[in-house]
Amino acid sequence: MTRTLVQPTGAAHTRIYAYGAARGEIAVPNDDLVGPIDSSDEWIRQRTGIVTRTRAVRETDAIDLATDAAREAIVRSGVDPAQVDAVIVATVSNPKQTPSVSAIVADRVGANPAAAYDLNAACAGFAYGVAQADALIRAGAAHYAVVIGAEKLSDVVDPTDRSISFLLGDGAGAVVIGPSDTPGIGPTIWGSDGSKADAVGMNHTLTDFRDGLAPWPTLRQEGPTVFRWAVWEMVKVARQALEAAGIEASDLAAFVPHQANMRIIDEFAKQLGLPDTVAIGRDIETTGNTSAASIPLATHRLLEENPGLSGGLALQIGFGAGLVFGAQVVVLP
Repeated sequence: MTRTLVQPTGAAHTRIYAYGAARGEIAVPNDDLVGPIDSSDEWIRQRTGIVTRTRAVRETDAIDLATDAAREAIVRSGVDPAQVDAVIVATVSNPKQTPSVSAIVADRVGANPAAAYDLNAACAGFAYGVAQADALIRAGAAHYAVVIGAEKLSDVVDPTDRSISFLLGDGAGAVVIGPSDTPGIGPTIWGSDGSKADAVGMNHTLTDFRDGLAPWPTLRQEGPTVFRWAVWEMVKVARQALEAAGIEASDLAAFVPHQANMRIIDEFAKQLGLPDTVAIGRDIETTGNTSAASIPLATHRLLEENPGLSGGLALQIGFGAGLVFGAQVVVLP
């Protein structure tokens, strides 16, 4: 007799229960960085909107930041950490290529033996993680998931580089995602364009460094290329995410784009035609660009400063090295 496989199904809908955040311990103002790049505080403010950025001390790594953010999200969610059965960490900052940040964090927060894995989608990583957690729970592969974006980018900064070094900060943002009676996470619009892989990323490989062929690898970007791509192509993706969710820009309570550059954020809002009633995440001003951590950090701050946003709809979009992108509409906890 041939037996039919059991194929599980999960909750019909999912939602975000709570956010958690951790930022680097040090506030680094523009004046501390301008010497090696022959620049000025005014130049950085005008081009990026950044006044200061948070960076972690030497002893703190991305695993520590991820742990702190996850702990806060779990406590605020009211979910027993032992019930968390999936931990996903979006990062490019794991101090080791293996083991994963996620497995260590899962153990630290009391979610052992949750399934745990890291994903590398740079600044789109958090949106990718939310898409995966939503799918895992609805498929019955998990019941509660923690998704974390965590970066210590100060480890891969060249202080003399004018293309990206002054943008980068350190931090982690986390969410707990679980079953819901009503839809709380809209369809994800995601994708990649590897033909533009050289536009932003590491300038050398670890094997080149090992063999003495290159210095320690650091992040670089072709600023104008990334700016044009983000402003023109990513606005289309944001519109697609709104359409897929069945809503319009005027239905939003908040817009939280990746915190890449204040000029990009402002141009985004303008092109989407967002009304003044929509709160916009502008965490970059004091946190800097924290790659995978930037969306949850900016959302965490928005909710802290505007509790009335709770229950409203937020459009989030991440985009970066790969090039990769991901966007979805979520209900704010």
